[in-house]
Amino acid sequence: MLRKPHVLMLGASLALASAFAHAHHEAPVLAQKVKAKELPPVDQRLPEKPEVVKPIERVGTYGGTLRSALRGNNDYHAILRLVGNQGLVRWTMDFNGTVPNLAESWTVSADASEYTFKLRKGTKWSDGTPFTAEDVLFAMNDIVGNSQFLGTPPENFVVGNKLVTTTKVDDYTVRMKFAGPYAALLDTLAHPLGQYPVMYQKKYCSQFHPKYNPKINEQLTAASVKDWPTLFRVKCGDIEVPTRWGNPEKPTLDPWVIQQPYGGAATQVVLQRNPYFWQVDTAGNQLPYIDTLNMPIINEVESMVLASIGGRLDFQHRHIFPIQNRPVLAENAVKGGYSLMSLSSLNANSVGMYVNLSTPNPKLRKLVQQKDFRIALSHGIDRKEVADIVYLGQAQPWQTGPVPESKWYIEKMGKQYLELDVAKANAMLDKLGLTTRDKDGYRQYPDGGRIAINTIVAIQLQQQLEAMELVRKQWSKIGIELVIRAGERSLTFERANNNDYDMSVDVAPGGLDATQNPRSFLTMHPESRQSVLWYRWYASNGKQGEEPTASMKKRIALYEEWRAAKSAAEADKIFKQILELAADEFEVIGVVRPPRDNAIRKTNLKNVYEKMPAGWSWPTPGPSLLQTWFYAK
Repeated sequence: MLRKPHVLMLGASLALASAFAHAHHEAPVLAQKVKAKELPPVDQRLPEKPEVVKPIERVGTYGGTLRSALRGNNDYHAILRLVGNQGLVRWTMDFNGTVPNLAESWTVSADASEYTFKLRKGTKWSDGTPFTAEDVLFAMNDIVGNSQFLGTPPENFVVGNKLVTTTKVDDYTVRMKFAGPYAALLDTLAHPLGQYPVMYQKKYCSQFHPKYNPKINEQLTAASVKDWPTLFRVKCGDIEVPTRWGNPEKPTLDPWVIQQPYGGAATQVVLQRNPYFWQVDTAGNQLPYIDTLNMPIINEVESMVLASIGGRLDFQHRHIFPIQNRPVLAENAVKGGYSLMSLSSLNANSVGMYVNLSTPNPKLRKLVQQKDFRIALSHGIDRKEVADIVYLGQAQPWQTGPVPESKWYIEKMGKQYLELDVAKANAMLDKLGLTTRDKDGYRQYPDGGRIAINTIVAIQLQQQLEAMELVRKQWSKIGIELVIRAGERSLTFERANNNDYDMSVDVAPGGLDATQNPRSFLTMHPESRQSVLWYRWYASNGKQGEEPTASMKKRIALYEEWRAAKSAAEADKIFKQILELAADEFEVIGVVRPPRDNAIRKTNLKNVYEKMPAGWSWPTPGPSLLQTWFYAK
């Protein structure tokens, strides 16, 4: 996104001013532990210059439990969104820039290839161990840089096919050196997938690494796991795995610490305040204000909505956001004691139809790789019907391009081939030689056999499933059979990873976060399901997967140029080319632009940012700083 970072020393200067202006205060539950000599005094638990956070409404009061539901045993991103926002830098609340976080300041070389980060001296992990440069080096060099752990290094930390070199300047200063310019690094570090530098405490996690533990095989045997990366993920987690939230013994830098873990037969996840958390408010109160996060595990969305209107949840966005739930949520707001929020989605499309250009069906592959076939499919969709029935008339027809409010808006990318035109779609399919139909009216391949598109959709995506049921009927009018294969999210991921699908349906990101989440027009992400084989080709430098089309290879090359751009102006010019090429190819079909998302918050829950966006790049609601939320008395 290459946003302009806020003044780099702002956090440090405010913290210094606060240190002189206020004595530090702590939650009563921690004060009792200090009195019992179970904890050191608060000033000894805070950094020398704790970050001072100004609450958006007012200074809060301590206490209480925040209740927010998880769906089933595979909803680990919901926990990340609530508490896992503690990178070296973080997004501003309005998503317009980055500000200091665990790094209190940084400097950048003239060519943007070298970044030097100053850590907050005296910051401590949740077990009281100092957070130092050694922790960052362990994470970046021994974990991210270890091919046994990740296989291919994450592209977020690679420039010119070379992983970043991370070195220690002193105990509280680290330097990241890239093989070329990387002006987008700060945005990368603010993204949920950019948290690796601060994920792992070396003191604790090194015991599960063969470099530091010569007796690692004994631990593997005791834990009944096959290799050290598996053991490491069980004990210390990874960014996008459930086990990140499964070990209460693992130290963290988050505002709350796991007490009752996620996994197995858990019915709830509970986190308690981190006594060593490194932020304070403008009155010198150590954050967070809220004592406990309680996340009941609820399997059905309907039950989650009932829990919301019954007053049993204090904040909920995930899973209740679809527009269909808005009438009942609005009707019961007073009874449930909550305010109904309306959040603007970062996504470009609510129903992204990722036609698999590398489908394992060779006959279908020849068809879907023809642009006219994809255009015909698009003209066979009645988007108004989908908008009216599934989205209560609150969504507008759209493809997968950035929305008009975005700086990346290209009209063609959002509006081409939207018209319902059954006659035109049929004529285009006839022209492709698909003139023979079976007794049910479905088209056949020239050498026989019905043309059917097997489509995977996670059952959690109820709106998308309902939309596909409508599209299935609509496409029957153009002689194309849509076969819906709904399954649990984990099964859908497995099918996608095995390339076992002809089309995948999910949201299409990039409406307002095109550079942060370009997977619908660039196969550079594992969920770029227009071709997971193209992604593997990209991720392995051509050693695995399948070679993409010339257009996609050109976009991938431009993407590397964009990441290495030396200025925002140069980067913007390059990224515009990527979008224009994607618009020309029309690989992913969109149905409707997302309506505004529902979210609820208890009426006495304060300091909640009402204008927060809804998305993954800005992992709702994390960057709104839940550590400043509190209950008014």
